[in-house]
Amino acid sequence: MTPSEIAKLPYRPNVGVMMINADGDVFVGQRKDRFKDAWQMPQGGIDPGEDPRAAVLRELEEETGVTPDLVTIIAESDGWLPYDLPHDVVPKFWGGKYRGQEQKWYLMRFTGTDDQVNIDTDHPEFSTWCWQPVDQLVDKIVPFKREVYARVIVEFKAHL
Repeated sequence: MTPSEIAKLPYRPNVGVMMINADGDVFVGQRKDRFKDAWQMPQGGIDPGEDPRAAVLRELEEETGVTPDLVTIIAESDGWLPYDLPHDVVPKFWGGKYRGQEQKWYLMRFTGTDDQVNIDTDHPEFSTWCWQPVDQLVDKIVPFKREVYARVIVEFKAHL
C-alpha cells in the first residue's frame, strides 16, 4: 500500500486501560506476538454496537483476567486519541482496512492483589507483565505508540 492509500483509511475504534495499583504504578504487559520488547497497557477493539465503557471492562478481563469488581474507573479521556501504524504493517493488521486506531482511554484503580492478575487467558496477548512507574512508562512502549501514551499520561495527570 502506498502512503496516500493508507492516509485514506479510517481508524479502528478501540479502548485502552491505564490500570494503576495502590502505589500508583501502571500495569503493562509484554506482547507475545508481533514486536520484540513491545510493552503496552491493555487495549482492544470495540464490538459493533458496544458501549466503550463495556468494551474496556471486557478487554481488561480478556487480557489480564482482572474482573470488573477488582477495579474502580477513576477517569476517561476527554476525546479519542488516534495513532497510526507503521506503513509496512498496515496491510498485515485487520486485513489492511485501518490506518491505525482511535482510542478512548480509561484510568482504573486496581483494588485486587497481584495473584488475581492472570495473563494466561483463552487468547493470551502478553508473555509477562509488571507494574511500571508512570515516569518510566513511555520509554518501554513500542515506538509508534509512544506519543499516544504520553498524551494519556497528560490526560490523567491530575489523578496519578
